[in-house]
Amino acid sequence: MPQKQPPRRQSISVGRGTRKRDEDSGTEVGEGTDEWAQSKATVRPPDQLELTDAELKEEFTRILTANNPHAPQNIVRYSFKEGTYKLIGVVNQLAVHFSQVGNLIPKDSDEGRRQHYRDELAASSQESTKVVISETEILEEEEELKEAEAETEAGSQTDMPVAEVAEKVTEEELMTPKQPKERKLTNKFNFSERASQTLNNPLRDRECQMEPPPRTNFSATANQWEIYDAYVEELEKQEKTKEKEKAKTPVAKKMGKMAMRKMTSMESQSDDITKVTQAAKIVERMVNQNTYDDVAQDFKYYEDAADEYRDQEGTLLPLWKFQNDKAKRLAVTALCWNPKYNDLFAVGHGSYDFMKQSQGLLLLYSMKNPSFPEYIFSSESGIMCLDMHVDHPYLVVVGHYDGNVAIYNLKKPHSQPSFRSSAKSGKHSDPVWQVRWQKDDMDNNLNFFSVSSDGRIVSWTLLKSELVHTDVIKLKAEGSTMDGLDGLQLHTMGCGTAFDFHKEIDYMFLVGTEEGKIYKCSKSYSSKFLDTYDAHNMAVDAVSWSPYHTKVFMSCSSDWTVKIWDHTIKTPMFIYDLNSAVGDVAWAPYSSTVFAAVTTNGKTHVFDLSINKYEAICSQPVVTKKKNKITHVQFNPIHPIIIVGDDRGHVICLKLSPNLRKMPKRQTDRQTDRGRDTSRGRSSLHAGSLTRDSIPGLQDRALGQRQTLNR
Repeated sequence: MPQKQPPRRQSISVGRGTRKRDEDSGTEVGEGTDEWAQSKATVRPPDQLELTDAELKEEFTRILTANNPHAPQNIVRYSFKEGTYKLIGVVNQLAVHFSQVGNLIPKDSDEGRRQHYRDELAASSQESTKVVISETEILEEEEELKEAEAETEAGSQTDMPVAEVAEKVTEEELMTPKQPKERKLTNKFNFSERASQTLNNPLRDRECQMEPPPRTNFSATANQWEIYDAYVEELEKQEKTKEKEKAKTPVAKKMGKMAMRKMTSMESQSDDITKVTQAAKIVERMVNQNTYDDVAQDFKYYEDAADEYRDQEGTLLPLWKFQNDKAKRLAVTALCWNPKYNDLFAVGHGSYDFMKQSQGLLLLYSMKNPSFPEYIFSSESGIMCLDMHVDHPYLVVVGHYDGNVAIYNLKKPHSQPSFRSSAKSGKHSDPVWQVRWQKDDMDNNLNFFSVSSDGRIVSWTLLKSELVHTDVIKLKAEGSTMDGLDGLQLHTMGCGTAFDFHKEIDYMFLVGTEEGKIYKCSKSYSSKFLDTYDAHNMAVDAVSWSPYHTKVFMSCSSDWTVKIWDHTIKTPMFIYDLNSAVGDVAWAPYSSTVFAAVTTNGKTHVFDLSINKYEAICSQPVVTKKKNKITHVQFNPIHPIIIVGDDRGHVICLKLSPNLRKMPKRQTDRQTDRGRDTSRGRSSLHAGSLTRDSIPGLQDRALGQRQTLNR
């Protein structure tokens, strides 16, 4: 075997000349082996300080903070809303450390199309060359096969048969490597880390609950003799009834009717309690009046003399506390005074905790008997709102958590409602937040309106035996239109939470939503709003028109604010921050400048704009425990009291001190004081006052009706 020659050593040219460098040079003993072990001398810079060991060991602490030292802290911008310069708290903290312009070419651009076209041309040319080569190979193989056949015909015994030649060809084809198919490469730049993706809010599912059809199980055997016996019994009954009718004369018929009436009257009077119901109720009220005699005396005669020394501030005196064992774990979700009987009020019980829903209760209390309710109605779903009819005070309409509305008749003391909606009659798919009775329609049928979280405002009409509904308007959230399939426009429905109708203009009403907006709507227009107010940052809990001024309304929200509006102006006239979520507000019936609000921290606030336009003249905690939340408040239309309800099912009656219920001045007193007010420079309505002197044309319609306050 010939020995392999060693590889030639290459010469490295340095400068003009060349010199040879062996690969093994430097591997000899004693050359370059101790370079790592040689001591290295440190060179000190000339400007370095010479420190002692103590100074070197001294520690200096540095605190790292997240504050950006290069970000400015005192940038101000002009606020056109408040008319002043305000500091900007949020400053752009982004710092760019590196940026590079890429050279990627989009596929849809002109250059991308050109490159794609060039690649296709190159690929097609390669395929054509492959086809030509394969054709030449096939021709050569055919010639070889013909030569092999000729040799076999010549009788050569040493040659291979044709089958072996074919097997050889297939083996050569298998041995030749095939070119792999081109794979479609994934886009390396289309990568997103899971931790960096934003959280998408889950879609809200809406479900409808249908009433199942009634079912009964029946089983029987049908034989010939059983069918025969049934026919025989039926024929005997028919014959007996014919004989009785023949035997009866007109006088006997009358006697039979009288006997039936006597039997029914005797059955109704058989119960001993029904005979003394009225007397027992009167005796019970007398006992309660003796038990709560001091509270009754305070309600009728007590006047807080300390109000003269409080600088126009007032107090609330607790009177009665209404509670029932069945409503211990249920919150007070609605309050309403009876329009005819001033001592009677209705309380709706439910739950605002939507994860813990249970039954509902409708209780009607009287101040003459605070120990037990006058009427009790129970329901399967929680009651969220109620209202009592002005002309028919025995009719109470309620809205339930499951979307149904029902009407209870106090003249019929059974627990079932007289009218009730169902899935067939167009009930709401979400909780009903407010109901309001309206004037009778053209056919003198009773009707009322309801608003729900499903975005529908529905008008319900009471016919003889059913409730008929018509959708007045559907709340469409602004800026929420989405493009669906086939170019369809999808609108997101707004969630209505409260509404109120104008006291004089029948077709106008206000609707508050969960988004914090208030829409001014009309019964005549079902597709558009008359106006939109960006009122609050959270859900609107209550909206109420002023009973004395046609342009003024009030709203409250869970964002801690109460706002007073003029419906012709987009901005509020007054804004009050109460430092807690506001559950309800109510106008006073005796003055246009007095209103009350309750908050979830257990306080009741009473405002009088004619005395103080900036803060409440009374802010008093009402409930004993801190965890109790006050949910609703209502003024009595005649007596100087208010009722508040909390989330523990309690209703507390409070009496207003004299400073909180000052009557407005009469016409003669106004004329004498008008000159003094103009000299003092009393502001007008838009400047922030709702006094009767400042609002032109404001008349006190309650002067003649509220004389009982002075007694």
